[in-house]
Amino acid sequence: MSLSHTAAEYMLSDALLPDPSSSRARGLRLELPSDRLLKFVTVGLPLCLVSLAFAREFSTGSQISCFSPTNFTGKQSAYTDTACWDSLIHHGFDAEGRAVTKSLWALKVFPYSLLVVAVLMYLPYLLWRYAAAPALHSDLLFIIDELDKSYNRSVRLVQHMKKVQQASAEPERFWEEYERARRERYFEFPLLERYLTCKQHTHALVSIYILRNLLLLLFLAATCLYLVFLHLNIFFQDEFSCSIKTGLLQAEPHIPPLIPCKLVFFSVFQIISLSVGSVYVLLIPVVIYNALQLCQWDKGLLSVYEMLPAFDLLSRRMLTCPLNDLNVILLFLRANISELTSFSRLNAVSALKEATANKEDIDTVIDFMTLLAGLETTKPKH
Repeated sequence: MSLSHTAAEYMLSDALLPDPSSSRARGLRLELPSDRLLKFVTVGLPLCLVSLAFAREFSTGSQISCFSPTNFTGKQSAYTDTACWDSLIHHGFDAEGRAVTKSLWALKVFPYSLLVVAVLMYLPYLLWRYAAAPALHSDLLFIIDELDKSYNRSVRLVQHMKKVQQASAEPERFWEEYERARRERYFEFPLLERYLTCKQHTHALVSIYILRNLLLLLFLAATCLYLVFLHLNIFFQDEFSCSIKTGLLQAEPHIPPLIPCKLVFFSVFQIISLSVGSVYVLLIPVVIYNALQLCQWDKGLLSVYEMLPAFDLLSRRMLTCPLNDLNVILLFLRANISELTSFSRLNAVSALKEATANKEDIDTVIDFMTLLAGLETTKPKH
């Protein structure tokens, strides 16, 4: 008999989780994988394309090529290119023959506008990092520690039951005390469950998360509209007529009134704008999906933890409207499932429970551990 008792003690000791290391606090992920992908693409794509545009501008020199008259010298041609690039105004005529002008300055500031877009796309991340991440980090650290501790309390309770049962002269009396303790909820660990219940009535995290996605959606839509405006008004005009008869050159008779010019970088800016616009349009459904995740509960994680004694957040139907901080915490618990050591243990216990013939004898981890410890031979049937 002592050999079986020793084996049960070793088995229960192995079931205990090790104490959490200090690296857990540093290893928590405070961004969902989809949010991290959105940040990387929305901020990194315009920065990458702008760097390519600037590199091409520095390598090729002038971004404009004007067709100066043949009697112009080299310095006069260079001055024409510089003056037309500085003004960047198209001079033309309407259908009635009246002179009209059209500014093409948006092409000059287009690379810098993409830098502004990258900064705007980074603002929702800054909002989340400084307004919600500190509180979320504290909540996750506390809940993960409490979930693991609750699992360890259950195993230690079974260890204590094992010792009491071995020292008991009346096994039937022992199981009567056990059943009475379960009825009177002596195995309840209410701190964690009440903490999670309180999180159902707070809305700070969910408000910031929704605001983050709304801002990101607004910036994506504004950027797409800005690019559409550029394409409809400017990005189909790579040639324009420039006038340099201003200032001291206004009275010069040998200078023509209009000089045709061509934008050298035009095709590059078209490709950049189409790339950014198409990618941002594809990311809009991703942002909407992230926001819609809050419209339903992630019940898979909590249902596994109902194997803990008196942890019945689902069975007592305490999960109400999902738009609260608890749902956000559950999403981030799923993202930090690698830090939740007890989840894999309880998930395995739940799978074994489904494969066990006498499922009615198993309600909690305590029931399962008592079976593994060899107490099922004296435990009365329900």
